[in-house]
Amino acid sequence: MRAALIQLGVRDAETSADRWLRVERLLAGMEGEGLDFILLPELWGVGFGNFDRYAQADEPLHGLTVSRLTPWARRLRCHIATGSFVERAPDGRRYNTTALLDANGYLLGSYRKIHLFGYESQERALLAPGRGTCEIFTPYGIVGLSTCYDLRFPEQFRRMVDNGATLFAVTAAWPRQRLEDWRLFCRARALENQSFLLACNHTGDCGGVAGAGHSMAVAPDGTVLAEAGTEEQVLTVELDLNEAQRFRRQFPALHDRVPLG
Repeated sequence: MRAALIQLGVRDAETSADRWLRVERLLAGMEGEGLDFILLPELWGVGFGNFDRYAQADEPLHGLTVSRLTPWARRLRCHIATGSFVERAPDGRRYNTTALLDANGYLLGSYRKIHLFGYESQERALLAPGRGTCEIFTPYGIVGLSTCYDLRFPEQFRRMVDNGATLFAVTAAWPRQRLEDWRLFCRARALENQSFLLACNHTGDCGGVAGAGHSMAVAPDGTVLAEAGTEEQVLTVELDLNEAQRFRRQFPALHDRVPLG
């Protein structure tokens, strides 16, 4: 499996339209690279810290983000995890939602962020939390979707493993001031669950907060296979997803778990 993480610069000094044009230029540059999976950051269209813009930027599940990325999935013959957007549900609630498109542009599933960030943030006040984990069947295995702050809650990732996931795809807007936490959690969630992890963060200054960058791919043994720097870039990595099952057989920590309580 060949994956690309689009570590996008998200800056207050530009518009969502500017970022869309840049994303599409990056996608156009990926033609012929034989990619299987593309991942984008959290709320890259509006900018995570721009809380005053959430209401204006909201969209239905099959709105701008999904409809605009669908032809790219078909053109590149590649799965695309859209990164998250502010979803407006039929009941009027808003969610931090990521969708996964297959190589034919079909929507395979979507995930609403469960753990909303309340520390020096309005996300929890403005958005509703999701109510369940999300595991999606793909030709490469079962992919579990999660978003940013979810990384601090290991029980969510263990639930995804119990539901068959061997790859976690994490979309994020993680701040630079907690970069070492980011590195620690990405490696820990992969290692303790003996699963691959792809984590796509943003960079740039948005809402007064600098993005950490350092998007990464982590192996089931906790090894960092590839890691970006602090600037906008596309990080590409090759994964042998069969290695997750081989590693679990070799070192059966998941099998050795003992139910408590």
